[in-house]
Amino acid sequence: MMQCTDIHDRYLMRLITKKSFLYTEMVTTGAIIHGNATHQLDFNKSIESPVALQLGGSNPDELAKCSEIAESMGYDEINLNLGCPSERVQKGSFGACLMIEPKLVQRCLNAMKQSVSIPVTAKCRTGIDKIEDYDFLKSFVEGIANQNIATIIIHARNAILKGLSPRQNRTIPLLKYDYVYRIKEDFPELEIIINGGIDSLIEAKDHLQKVDGVMLGRAPYDNPMMLENVDKEIFGEPQKRISRLDILKEYLNYLEGLDDPKIRLNQVLKHIYGLNKGLKNARKYRYEINQIMKEGNLSGSFERLSSYLA
Repeated sequence: MMQCTDIHDRYLMRLITKKSFLYTEMVTTGAIIHGNATHQLDFNKSIESPVALQLGGSNPDELAKCSEIAESMGYDEINLNLGCPSERVQKGSFGACLMIEPKLVQRCLNAMKQSVSIPVTAKCRTGIDKIEDYDFLKSFVEGIANQNIATIIIHARNAILKGLSPRQNRTIPLLKYDYVYRIKEDFPELEIIINGGIDSLIEAKDHLQKVDGVMLGRAPYDNPMMLENVDKEIFGEPQKRISRLDILKEYLNYLEGLDDPKIRLNQVLKHIYGLNKGLKNARKYRYEINQIMKEGNLSGSFERLSSYLA
């Protein structure tokens, strides 16, 4: 979810759901320690919490240092990404390719765990390339659990490191939900969260009969309103309906109140593409958003977009 689940998208999501646990886009340790990742680390704790920082890296000391920074900023959890298959990530020796280096993963997680008091979690795949057997995943999870990591998120597909793009890696490898269910059976003391190919709350509720949690990524990003009932149906909270128009208005008001010359409209307006999902004139709605991006001016944007959400 890089360049998607930034501080602005998380604000949008909090207009829809107050209870769901939010995650940042993956931020690399190098960007934090050696670069300028301030815009990626910033978050509004009073609005966004609970929220986790997802880290990408393979150096235990650097991961520990970044974990300390995250805790000092008020993040509620730190998650180590062991599932991203992109070539750029592989060149940095982190993400999914680390699954073939379980001892290094264990050192990384141990260093992170020892450096902070907030929860440290891991997100992985069911396997790598042609490694399809369940025992590989079971052994990998056991190694993580031995570092006193209590929560593991599993994307229920193998990561194909060569020959498939990150987008293809989200759809082409076969889903192995049964592997994730078996992990929960074999490690009942762990909190196991399932991810991958889940497109509705109905599907999420079905998975929750066998695992502890469900992580949703592209589905709610492409269709934010799929979460409009999540606080009631998953968390048992009283229903508080908010319309698409109300969400659009509040989000645009939020954008107009930002005082950051570095923010570009194409970065912050792309998050609302999906507010029209399932309605008529989707193409016209997206065209109007693109025109506002080109003009670089939010003035009158609510009036221009609201008719497509009615």
